[in-house]
Amino acid sequence: MLHVRYEGDDDPDKCTARKLARFDLVELHRSDRATPYGVVLNPHAERALSPADADAAPLVALDCSWESAGEARFSLPGEHRALPYLVAANPVNFGRPMQLTTVEALAAGLVIFGRRERAEQLLSKFTWGHTFLELNEEPLRRYADCEDSSEVVAVQQEYLDRGEGE
Repeated sequence: MLHVRYEGDDDPDKCTARKLARFDLVELHRSDRATPYGVVLNPHAERALSPADADAAPLVALDCSWESAGEARFSLPGEHRALPYLVAANPVNFGRPMQLTTVEALAAGLVIFGRRERAEQLLSKFTWGHTFLELNEEPLRRYADCEDSSEVVAVQQEYLDRGEGE
């Protein structure tokens, strides 16, 4: 099961975590204590998510407004990992690097863990969901082929260097 620490501080009509919960695809938790120990997707983490994390524990995301997504919000117990460079497909942040919705973050983690079908299942609930996988096809495939965090970071650096050259 996928888990989401749900803050409820953004527009409920645009909340991807709430929609996933309605389809029983994630379990929402309203407190840190209620959220199970797991691999926490945290943009402030020092280590990158890699296939080596796949068997560690359940995948956990924090669902909150980007305006309030500061480091202090990520107080959840678990192994904190940052997603590598990916581009958002959601209508609010389309084309922006690293501005992913909760469903995009969870789907990216699943693909990196080699669970693409499960990622597609989550994304299928959104009209733009398939676009996320299309936009990030190459990097997600390459990240999933890595052994560990350091390899993921090396691949990510190629994308960051490309972006600076544009």
